[in-house]
Amino acid sequence: MTLKELKTDFKNSLIGLYPSEEIQSFFNILSEEYLCLSRIEIALNPERNISEEASEKFQRALLRLKNNEPIQYIIGETEFYGLPFKVSSYTLIPRPETEELVEWIINNSEFRIQNSELLDIGTGSGCIAISIAKNSANSKISALDISKEALEIAQENANLNNAEVEFFQADILKTKTLPKQYDIIVSNPPYVRQLEKKQMRQNVLKYEPESALYVSNEDPLLFYRTISHLAKNHLRPNGKLFFEINEYLSEELTALLNSEGFRNIVIKKDIFGKDRMIKCSLND
Repeated sequence: MTLKELKTDFKNSLIGLYPSEEIQSFFNILSEEYLCLSRIEIALNPERNISEEASEKFQRALLRLKNNEPIQYIIGETEFYGLPFKVSSYTLIPRPETEELVEWIINNSEFRIQNSELLDIGTGSGCIAISIAKNSANSKISALDISKEALEIAQENANLNNAEVEFFQADILKTKTLPKQYDIIVSNPPYVRQLEKKQMRQNVLKYEPESALYVSNEDPLLFYRTISHLAKNHLRPNGKLFFEINEYLSEELTALLNSEGFRNIVIKKDIFGKDRMIKCSLND
């Protein structure tokens, strides 16, 4: 089988299931992973022979794509903030909106102080903590998660990116105290209400970890309330609290943070114009 034939078969197998641009993107990603070919090399070598082993890898990937499995889980990795990250079914696939949260924190002037300390709550793949560690000299970064398997992936990613992050396991909903005081606490906690599931794509519903995504309709701010209450006692003077948030609940979250004694509350929209991030502090 030639590369051209492989590409045609691949495209025909997914027509009607995905947009043509996405199918092309899948093929390019898999070609780089399985054939070590760039997009330009694919275009320049249409008659290149493909081994049976490589062809079988594409066929297995096709079956998984037909079942709506995310391409990131199929190849076991993705990119976030310009860095490579391994992902698995125990971790969420990092989103572009979360990159904006990282950018906001890195550009936060107060964080450029010598020996600043940051805690990432619910770290998953470690993308927030590791990206900040790589871009903030003199910082000390810690991160926690309830999932032992997610923490193993996060540690792999720290090693992969040569980043110094201290990881530890904890259930934040059962945590009464944190190990130390921090200059910044950040979290991208579960915030999708059960009623919003119908808006989610099948690849998210079927494959990404529910415990990292969903909260009840009755208490959608559960994690924010718990974390903000802990943060009151574990942020240093002038410390900052950052969250990624549900676009529909920014007003309710602002009221909650006010009730917990936080001030200077700033809501930031993402690239899609949705309320997606919030920053606040304990001091005026």
